[in-house]
Amino acid sequence: MEAAIAEVKAALSEDAVSVDDEDLRAHGFSEWSSINVDTLPVAVLYPTCTADVSAIAKICHKYRVPMIPYSGGSSLEANFSAPYGGFSVDFAYMDKIIQLNKDDMDIVVQPSVSWMTLNETIADSRLFFPIDPGPSAKIGGMVGTNCSGTNAVRYGTMKDWVINLTVVLADGTIVKTKRRPRKTSAGYNLNSLFVGSEGTLGMVTEITLKLAVVPQEYSVAVVTFPSIRAAASAAAGVMRAGVPVAAMELMDEVQMRVVNINGATKPKVWKELPTLFFKFSGTKATVKDNIVMVKSIAKEHGGGNFEFAATPQEQKLLWSARKESLWSMMAMRKEGSEVWSTDVAVPFSRLADIIEISKKEMDDLGLFASILGHIGDGNFHESIMYDSRVPGEKEKVEQCVKNMVVRALEMEGTCTGEHGVGMGKKDALRMEVGEDTIGVMKSIKLSLDPYWIMNPGKIMDVPGGSA
Repeated sequence: MEAAIAEVKAALSEDAVSVDDEDLRAHGFSEWSSINVDTLPVAVLYPTCTADVSAIAKICHKYRVPMIPYSGGSSLEANFSAPYGGFSVDFAYMDKIIQLNKDDMDIVVQPSVSWMTLNETIADSRLFFPIDPGPSAKIGGMVGTNCSGTNAVRYGTMKDWVINLTVVLADGTIVKTKRRPRKTSAGYNLNSLFVGSEGTLGMVTEITLKLAVVPQEYSVAVVTFPSIRAAASAAAGVMRAGVPVAAMELMDEVQMRVVNINGATKPKVWKELPTLFFKFSGTKATVKDNIVMVKSIAKEHGGGNFEFAATPQEQKLLWSARKESLWSMMAMRKEGSEVWSTDVAVPFSRLADIIEISKKEMDDLGLFASILGHIGDGNFHESIMYDSRVPGEKEKVEQCVKNMVVRALEMEGTCTGEHGVGMGKKDALRMEVGEDTIGVMKSIKLSLDPYWIMNPGKIMDVPGGSA
């Protein structure tokens, strides 16, 4: 390992390598993650360009040193943990917007560009990048987990917005997945291979992204319901009616209470009922018509207290509860408390069923849990608070999460809609796709990474390994 570190310093610089204890811990442990391991990376490396990353990979390949890509550090399934030690490759200095092609509505960026910074930078172009996960997410990590966000019902997930990728493979080879046109039938779809692979097949160093036109008009509406089932039924009604909402989010009564207790949205106080949050976009006439349609559908399903924003300030206020949801839950933690955040996705007609059953299980076990979901595409998140000092409490949470995954699969769903598999859901992935499909994945992994040094222990177990 010392020889590998020395060669990296010679190839990059002394400053490109950190073995500081705090730095190592920050790159191997996360309070956001559902799982943390006892081991940490041996060093953190800071490349500044694709050539640096290639040099790192060649050295690691030579010495069989694991490499763990790191960008925003906000993933939730131990996606960047270091169960086999090795080097954390932090892209912090690869944070450049390389080229905006305004006429073609695309942009080339490095992996440590924040999606929020990207949109702020190109605001004058009247274009934007619509995938909107947590505010700390970076483009590299977003590619790694194929994440989405509140705009998913209208704009889809990360895979829908990637035009091409520059990827450094385990042996240092640099590949580009395709060229820059929006469509191609030339060869295998390598974008789909690397998007969602969580850095287990290579390290993404440049990304060309599609951009969308900023809509002429926006508005936001909020409506409460007597039950989760009523809210889910209304959401399904909106989808079946073909109303082109820009976002449709669900928060249960517990999550609404959490937001009120935390006070992050003062002076606004929310009714503590299951609530749907809508975003509308388009022309003024379209937005107005869609609000009328959604209000009518909501009323048919018992919706009340319908509020819609007439000004940008009101939009920000009405959307604030959704924006502050996870932060509000985290702010409620007391000493010894932890929050386990997980997600599944099901066909949206089954969303009410799985949420009701999962909520009842949590209540029966005395666990404090809240629900929020991207209800338009059947994806929901459960945040469960527990005291790690209480014997058996973490085990209750683990069992509830496992049960929720099993339910999702029984409903023809998936173990994760956007968080990724990481270390936390490897068994769930095996249940979902079966051993034969896992075998295909392993064959791909071995062909690109025969020494299993690219983010080992994530998505699939290392052959003969313990992580």
